[in-house]
Amino acid sequence: MNRPLGTARSDDSAGTRAPAARPRRGAAGRLGLRTLHVLLLPVVLVGVYAYAGAASDSYYTPTPDLIAAAFVELWFSERLFTDVLPSIARLLTGFTVAAVLGVGLGVLLGLSPRTRALLEPVLEFLRAVPPPVLVPLMILLAGIDDSMKVMVIVSGCVWPVLLNTVEGVRAVDPVLADTARCYGITGATRLRVLVLRSAAPQIMAGLRLALALAIILMVISEMFASSSGLGFAIVQFQRSFAIPEMWAGMVLLGLIGFALSALFELVEGRVLGWYRGLRAANRGG
Repeated sequence: MNRPLGTARSDDSAGTRAPAARPRRGAAGRLGLRTLHVLLLPVVLVGVYAYAGAASDSYYTPTPDLIAAAFVELWFSERLFTDVLPSIARLLTGFTVAAVLGVGLGVLLGLSPRTRALLEPVLEFLRAVPPPVLVPLMILLAGIDDSMKVMVIVSGCVWPVLLNTVEGVRAVDPVLADTARCYGITGATRLRVLVLRSAAPQIMAGLRLALALAIILMVISEMFASSSGLGFAIVQFQRSFAIPEMWAGMVLLGLIGFALSALFELVEGRVLGWYRGLRAANRGG
C-alpha cells in the first residue's frame, strides 16, 4: 500500500534521526577539573619532597609535617598582624603607585614622540639600574620606615608597566584613530575609548609582570634595616637556624603569590573580556 505524500515511516525516521546532542559538562564538573589541574602538580611535588626528606637525615630539609606545624604556629598567631599584613600592605601600595605612574607616563610618552625622544636616554639609564642596588640610597632619602620599602617596590615595578603601555599606545590602529577623528571623538573620551582600550592587553601584561616583581622586591626591601615583615622574619629564622620556620615563611610567600595571581587573573578576565571574545571570534572565522 502506497504511503501518502509528506508522511514518513517510523523506521525511516529512526534511521535518519540526528544523534542526540551530548550534554554539556556542568559547572561543578568544570570546577572539579580546574581544581584538579591546579592542585595536581603541587601535590606531586610535595609527595616527592616528602619521600626525599624521609630518606634524608639533613637538618636543612625538614619533612612536610614539621613545616606544616611551624606554618600553623607562626602564621595563625600575632605574627599575622605584625609581619604578614604589613608586608601585603606595602606590596599593594607599591604596586598601585607603580601602576598609576607607569600607565600615566606611558600614555604621555606613547602619544608624544618628541617627549619620548627627549626622555628616552634618561629612562633607559634608570631602567638599567637594578632596584636592590637602590636600597641604600632609598634608606638615605626616606629612612627605614615603610616609605623606603614602598619606594623600592615602585622603582622596580614601574618599568614593565611603563614600557608595555608605551608600546600599546603606539600600536593603536591608525584606521580606528582616523575614524575617531572623523567623528569628532577627542580629549578624554578619545583617551578612554580608543587609546586605553586598544592598549589594554599590553598594559595588563605589564601589570602582571610588575605584580611578580612586587613580591620579590617586597622581600628584598624588608631584609634591610627592617623590624617587621616576611622578608625580615625569613632572614631572622635563617640566622637563628630555625629551619622549619624559614621554610614555612617561604611557603607563605608562595601562597600569597598564587592568591594574588589568581585575583589578578579574575580582574584581567573582566577587563579584557571583549579582547578575548574578539580573538575567539577571529579564530572561529
